[in-house]
Amino acid sequence: MGLLDERVAIVTGAGRGIGQAVAVCLASEGARVLVNDVGTSLSGDGRSAGPAGCTVELIEAAGGGAEADGESVADFEGAGRMVRHALDRFGRLDIVVNNAGIVRDRSLLKMSEEEYDAVVAVHQKGTFNLVRHAAPVMREAGYGRIVNMTSSAGLRGNYGQTNYAAAKAAIMGMTFVWALELGRYGITVNAVAPAGLTRMTEGLFAGSDPREHDPALNAPLVAYLASESASHVNGQVLGRTGYGYTIFQTPRQIALMWKEGGFSASEVAEHFDEVLGQHLQPVGMPANALIAKAQDRGAERNGGS
Repeated sequence: MGLLDERVAIVTGAGRGIGQAVAVCLASEGARVLVNDVGTSLSGDGRSAGPAGCTVELIEAAGGGAEADGESVADFEGAGRMVRHALDRFGRLDIVVNNAGIVRDRSLLKMSEEEYDAVVAVHQKGTFNLVRHAAPVMREAGYGRIVNMTSSAGLRGNYGQTNYAAAKAAIMGMTFVWALELGRYGITVNAVAPAGLTRMTEGLFAGSDPREHDPALNAPLVAYLASESASHVNGQVLGRTGYGYTIFQTPRQIALMWKEGGFSASEVAEHFDEVLGQHLQPVGMPANALIAKAQDRGAERNGGS
């Protein structure tokens, strides 16, 4: 018995990398999968049925059930057709994994409007498009699992990714809203900030152990969130660092600077550093400190040094 027996999932951007690994993992846990991928280049140009077909072949070779879908998540009506495709082929829809994405990295002072719009259309609008069509189906069934892919670029910032970070931060916000709105119908909505050596991240992990950057390491966490076992997990942002899984906390108030009647600008300047300034957070992608700490704790538990 698998975690997802008899369930039906749509996984977008499932022709390669993280999306493919997720689709294969969901199928290995018993789900039938609509493998969505338009087969574009990394920047979103061109189309090919090959990547989605390849993932379907992998799933079917392992004894699972899958079908390819070539709709674009950036097309609102296309997202609706994708949902109907899953229903027509498999008779139900239980799980949506919003993984599709493109990148067009450029610093703010060089980024064009078209480069901004193209990335936001796929990541942010694409996530909205599919969930807008899938949520009514899940509400009627009284059950659903939605997993949105966010990114540390959106949670912490990353040089040259205004468009990508904006979209990924927006996906985090939508996750919180939908968790509130859809939870009453038995639908959970969570986000995952994955990691892995894919077309999007080539060159980032030079010199490190490639095994720690296997895209497949993200998939078990997504499969868990897509299961009945995770019914109590809703509105959360999780991630992966090396061989470990992490959980993020939303921006929250951690200090208060207060004065009866309020402050003048000069009073804010006088007191800011002693009250709020000591809590300033670093900006940018995290270092490997979390990995080192986790490894140290593991060594201590195992009697190592």
